Amino acid sequence: VQLQASGGGLVQAGGSLRLSCVASGRAFSSRVMAWFRQVPGKEREFVGAIAKSGGYTYYLDSVKGRFTISRDNANNTVLLQMNSLKPEDTGVYYCAAALVVPEPKTPSYDYWGQGTLVTVSS
Repeated sequence: VQLQASGGGLVQAGGSLRLSCVASGRAFSSRVMAWFRQVPGKEREFVGAIAKSGGYTYYLDSVKGRFTISRDNANNTVLLQMNSLKPEDTGVYYCAAALVVPEPKTPSYDYWGQGTLVTVSS
């Protein structure tokens, strides 16, 4: 499985970005999908996850109400809509996939994309 993330960029505080992650290979609809982010010197941080069917979503508390994760199983794509961005949202955002993940908020995923940089200026 290969994951290709895109959509990052530079945006002012209060603005919006939409990240996209396209997965190659089989069984996309059988995988839990997630987004993490990382800044230099810090551990990778969970942002959001979505269940295989899309029926359940999980979010980092600080992004609830601002970020929305969704998936399009027909097109092997997971999206992260980010609104009301804040400077503390700055980081490299990674998408991740797993067939089974005991705790979706931990970085225990099998596959990772290359990351896309999000920079939020104040």
